[in-house]
Amino acid sequence: MTARILVIEDEDRIREFINRGLNYEGYRVDTAAYGQTGLDLARENPPDLVLLDLMLPGIDGLEVCRRLRAASDVPILMLTAKETIEDRVIGLDAGADDYLVKPFAFDELMARVRALLRRLQPTKPQVYRFDDLELDTGTRQGRRGDRTFDLTAKEYELLELFMRHPRQVLTREVIFDHVWDYDFGGESNIIEVYVRYLRQKTESNELPRLIHTVRGIGYVLREES
Repeated sequence: MTARILVIEDEDRIREFINRGLNYEGYRVDTAAYGQTGLDLARENPPDLVLLDLMLPGIDGLEVCRRLRAASDVPILMLTAKETIEDRVIGLDAGADDYLVKPFAFDELMARVRALLRRLQPTKPQVYRFDDLELDTGTRQGRRGDRTFDLTAKEYELLELFMRHPRQVLTREVIFDHVWDYDFGGESNIIEVYVRYLRQKTESNELPRLIHTVRGIGYVLREES
């Protein structure tokens, strides 16, 4: 079935540009110019993906993102003119799965849309195990010891990549290619941000570190020396 995409964007020109492009690509599209309208549409017709502007009148994009995330795990791609690292982190902390800075090329938008929608493709569930860490691909939850933890879309994809390649050093380029599926930019710290998120979840209660930094190269999942 064709994916349904909800576009919440208050700038008419950008909203229509995205709407036309997505329709041309064969997606079903709902649009909203206000945060509350977008939330109402999400409840009436749950989307497979949300494209969400950060700066919205009334309820802003961050609050819309928090409310959407509280109700479901729908992938959220945040659109914004703000491009500082701090702004990106704020959006990701609110629950967004990805972040695209305006102005953007439609091809780049589509690359990110396709990457986020891949998580919806059904696969046979399995459980990856490394040391005392587990990742259930069916529930998309992690477990370490007696504690289970939830994962956002990108946290899950990154941890799955580590779990499928234990003790193998993964370069930043490999991680970008497999998790984000496009050139995020060599100066971006998006990988560091998500590694920090995973460490917070896997190292609670002072558990030994499993995701290690290989300085100047990338990261590796291995036992602590």
